[in-house]
Amino acid sequence: MSKKHKTKWRDQTQDSDLEAAAAYLSLLFEPDQTRAIIAAFRKAPVEKRQAKDILRASQTHLLDRKNPDVKKDLKKIKKDEPLNPVLLVRGNGANGATLAIADGYHRICAAWHWDEEAPIACCLVSVPKGREHAG
Repeated sequence: MSKKHKTKWRDQTQDSDLEAAAAYLSLLFEPDQTRAIIAAFRKAPVEKRQAKDILRASQTHLLDRKNPDVKKDLKKIKKDEPLNPVLLVRGNGANGATLAIADGYHRICAAWHWDEEAPIACCLVSVPKGREHAG
């Protein structure tokens, strides 16, 4: 399907997204680890990755375009409003740990529905060294 325009992305993370990411990551990591990951997000450059690769690496499924949050993001894309970059924590294939979508799952799905070939703006960080077993 041909679209009139590509999905626009902001070139910086937003504090509200970092707060949402911290809330989610606090379920997966100890407090010191969560703080270190959020600090890494603040410094991380925005890069582009394919939605299909993000979804596969995180082992998450594409949400339907009728999902209320996906629908809201699709409306933003249609209005040519930029989306915030998504926040990703690198997995560890050797240990079977998947990529964590810390914030932006609905944006990934909306962008894929708009144009499945379009790249997704994201900040990709690893769990900082020495923080794997912080407590």
